[in-house]
This record gives sequence, C-alpha cells and structure tokens, in this order.
Amino acid sequence: MAGWYDPFLPTQLADFLKIKSEAKPLVAKNTRLIIGPWAHARTVTFPNGYTPRNYRLESLAPTIPWFDEHLLDNLKSEAPVQIYVMGKNIWRQEKEFPLARTIYTKYYLHSNSVLNLTPQNTEIPDTYIYNPLNPVPSAGGTMLGPRAGIEKQNDIENRNYVLNYTTASLQEDIEVTGPIRLILYVSTTAPSTDFTAKLVDVYPNGSAYNVSEGIIRRQYTPKQPTQIEIELWATSQVFFKGHKIRLEVSSSNYPRFDRNPNTGRPIATETNPVEAKQVIYHEQKAPSYLVLPIILSNASD
Repeated sequence: MAGWYDPFLPTQLADFLKIKSEAKPLVAKNTRLIIGPWAHARTVTFPNGYTPRNYRLESLAPTIPWFDEHLLDNLKSEAPVQIYVMGKNIWRQEKEFPLARTIYTKYYLHSNSVLNLTPQNTEIPDTYIYNPLNPVPSAGGTMLGPRAGIEKQNDIENRNYVLNYTTASLQEDIEVTGPIRLILYVSTTAPSTDFTAKLVDVYPNGSAYNVSEGIIRRQYTPKQPTQIEIELWATSQVFFKGHKIRLEVSSSNYPRFDRNPNTGRPIATETNPVEAKQVIYHEQKAPSYLVLPIILSNASD
C-alpha cells in the first residue's frame, strides 16, 4: 500500500515489480498494489478543498476481504492494482503498473519558458546561480510529517534561480499515470552539485500546485555539458482542459533534500559552500525533454 505523496513510493513500486517478476508464481499472482492519494500515513487535501476519505479508513478497507480470501478460502477476483486518479478523484482497477497502454510522450524544453511537443532547433541555453545559502524552500511534496502533500508553488516559481517551462493551455484533458523521467543536458561550475525537477499543475487562474518531484546528485567536470536523467515520483494526475503543465528546474528543494554545498567535499561537515553557475541546454544536439506517461481516455476501459 503506497501513496502518491509518500517518500517511500519509489521503493514500494520497485518491491512490487520485483515480486511480480521474481517471486514464486503463486506469490506473484496474489500480490496486490494499492496507491492512494496520501502522504506517509496522512490524508492529502486537494487544491479545490476536496479531501478524500481518511487514510486510516482507506488503509483498513482492503484488509477484511484479504483475510476472507486467505483464511476462509473466500476467493476474490480483485484486480492486482488499484490506483487513485487525482484530478478526477476516482479509484480505478488496473492489471499492472506501469500500465501496458501507456504512451510515453516527450515534452521538449525551449527558450522563453516554453514546454511543448516540438523538438528544439538552435537555442540559447538557460542559466541560473545556485547559492546553497539561499536554497529553494520546499512547499509540499513527498515529505514525512504535516508539511507533505499539495501546496501552492507560485512564490517559489518567481525566484530567479528557478526555471519554469510551461505548455500552452490544454485543449483537452490529459491523464498522466506512471513513472516520469526528465532528460537534461547541463553544465555547472561546481565539481559536485544537484539538479531538481518538479511537475506542476497550473490552473486557469494561474495558481500552480505540485504533482511530482525528483532530484539527482552527482559529480561533474566543471563547464562540460553532460546528459543527466532525473526520476520524478510516479503519479496519477489528470490535467484538465484549460490547465497548463509546468516543469520547474532548479538545484535545491530544502529541507525536503539537504543542500549540496557545491564543493565536492563531504556534505555533512562542509562549512564553506560556494555558488555554482548552472546551465540548461535545449537545442538539436542537446535536446532536454520531459517524458510523461500519457493514458488516453478512450483506452481506460
């Protein structure tokens, strides 16, 4: 049992896939996955004020039929996967996860804060300065405790060290269900630094709310363009017609993730952090793009 805003979701999904592929057939067949609209043991409130049924009740609900099946031989034909589709706020049964009918779709990053389906030509890269002493503050997300969940992101997006890439207003509903990847071509002046990503749902009134997030920490050859891949938390979210899909890119999300001091020395004992100039490339030979798992509405039956 997992939650879309639970920090343990990636490892829970990995466990499920490992059991399905490597366990004894009977064990694999009878393993179930439930992913709800929760943080870690917490009910999440959605931007429109709607709150799903309490996490405790939802987590207890599957136990009675499970005991009936395994202790009373009262066999059930429940789907192996049950997911909560946010936006529509409905439960849906599936045969597997990720969904076999997923259409993995590339959304390319462009200059002028544009995110769309068109590959890049020659474009000027985007730059920002990451100062570990002035990190991007966490607002909601996959944390433990009461700060987890969904929060408005507009104040964060207005900072000059947060890059935003946004689609045009959607002409139809788009369901994003499954794992999310971001391929970036980057360079940095630091020997070690972080790059972060956040998927955001932008409402028609401009209000922006976090859906999924990710980070990568690694070493670099300073000023040398490098391809990196950031894995964002899996999700199931419907972006409605008239909304926009936004990608935030930066180098910190604190205190959700500890700050990288950019020195390459041990982080826990570093007392002299330095600034780093970060560059995001998006051109034909360095095409940065977001991969979204799209589920077509006419294929959901």
